[in-house]
Amino acid sequence: MAVIRDPLRGRERPAAPSHTDAEIIERLLAVGAERTVALAGAGMSTASGIPDYRGPDAAPRSPMTYQAFLAGPLQRSRYWARSWVGWDRIVWAEPNAGHRSLAALGLAGTITQNVDGLDRLAGVQNVVELHGRLDRIVCLSCDRTNSRQWMQDELTRLNPGFLDRMDVDPREIEVAPDGDAELEETRGFRVRDCPVCGGLLKPDLVFFGETVDRGVVDTALGMVEQADALVVLGSSLAVMSGLRFVRAAAKRGALIVIDTDGPTRGDELADMRSLSRTADFLSAWASAAGRV
Repeated sequence: MAVIRDPLRGRERPAAPSHTDAEIIERLLAVGAERTVALAGAGMSTASGIPDYRGPDAAPRSPMTYQAFLAGPLQRSRYWARSWVGWDRIVWAEPNAGHRSLAALGLAGTITQNVDGLDRLAGVQNVVELHGRLDRIVCLSCDRTNSRQWMQDELTRLNPGFLDRMDVDPREIEVAPDGDAELEETRGFRVRDCPVCGGLLKPDLVFFGETVDRGVVDTALGMVEQADALVVLGSSLAVMSGLRFVRAAAKRGALIVIDTDGPTRGDELADMRSLSRTADFLSAWASAAGRV
């Protein structure tokens, strides 16, 4: 089995921010919200109780890959059992101060790597959901979509007593940003297929190893091409799907601001770097803009 290299290997957290948050915000105010685009990562949602993948306190994880999901029924049973256990944690999550401040700022657009939908729920406008959305499922054969809650209800119906066979309280299980719970024993968990054509059902999001839709990428790149500033919020930029936008912004000479507590693959491209909690940075920005 191939070993995937950690894209952040050898990178260290900056020892200090490049500028104070007040200085960064002053520069962003000079650019203007109508000329600024945000790129949001998992750090946006940690204050809502959804963990990230690579933050300082993140637990090591082995997320399901697209190839594994398609490999056979045991792998799909494992995924859906873990997702079924973790779903309530996603449903209970609510937008935090960072989401609300981002909505209040009224930026030209937001490209989000998150699949939790909390930015939409907070009222953020003009959002491109780069990796899809967790609250919807799609059939891989007929492309019909359905709500994730429908799938949850079906899995509950098909697996009576499953929670009773677990040796741990579901509320104590680690849950990933995509709702995948750290659950070991999943044998015997029954999975629902498409009610229309019998095809395989999958969350309507981009798994690890899957390609982001070209149309979605082009829409996001179009936002970046029209912006004079790109602000990275809570993302390590470990995956190319996010890093490409920072590179595109740098190529056209836009102001690049990165705010996250940890190393990123785009640090050398940043004009200004903050290490603040994302919710705190956004709250201060919205306050300075008179949007609170």
